[in-house]
Amino acid sequence: MTQPVSDVDIRRADDRFATRIDWLDSKHSFSFGRHYDRDNTNFGVLLVNNDDVVTPGAGFDTHPHRDMEIVTWVLRGELVHQDSQGHNGIIYPGLAQRMSAGTGILHSEKNDSWRVSGGPEHRDPVHFVQMWVVPDEAGRAPGYEQLEIDADLLAGGLVPVASGMDRHRADSAIRIGQRHAALYAARLSPGDTVTLPEAPFVHLFVPRGTVSLEDSGPLDTGDAARLTASGGQRVTAGADGAEILVWEMTAAVRLG
Repeated sequence: MTQPVSDVDIRRADDRFATRIDWLDSKHSFSFGRHYDRDNTNFGVLLVNNDDVVTPGAGFDTHPHRDMEIVTWVLRGELVHQDSQGHNGIIYPGLAQRMSAGTGILHSEKNDSWRVSGGPEHRDPVHFVQMWVVPDEAGRAPGYEQLEIDADLLAGGLVPVASGMDRHRADSAIRIGQRHAALYAARLSPGDTVTLPEAPFVHLFVPRGTVSLEDSGPLDTGDAARLTASGGQRVTAGADGAEILVWEMTAAVRLG
């Protein structure tokens, strides 16, 4: 098998596809919906990295998914999830959430948590990143899992958020049906440093703050780095701190 060539591909925030409507500001790292670039459909097994802001009282109405592992990470506000398997809940910062679409599932995601909680009305936008990876087997049963990991994030370092890798069975927050992928998150105070995993494919995304990537320079909010046959570089937070999401992947999918 041909080994991938070592490379670090920096993708800037302003170069992403964008969908802007009255209730949604969405930035797409890869081809998505009406936005298509045959040279930018995926990286490793990661097909979607959508950076979304939804206004209060709005959101995605019930819609279908199939054969996809979907991880949602909220940075600010609250997102209400409901699906056809009877799962419902509020996703908030520090809560790891995964939905396995499998043979087929319907779900909705809305910024209307104030209606569900019954408490004080929360009328702030919700900011979240939604990531899709292909499963390693089609036709799985649909599923849902969520777990609070805020305390682990406060301890510092890269925290496993979701993984299908065997070595994370004991420490990953939630399981995904893709044995070649693991997602990590880190909340970095100014000057904090973490080291990226070494893997055939590593995707670093900066949804908030600024960092410096060793040997590659600064990454601002919304920037990403796609590392092929690399890793081991240090990521250091800037003066205002940062939050980062890192995918470690040992395989790639071919599309088109």
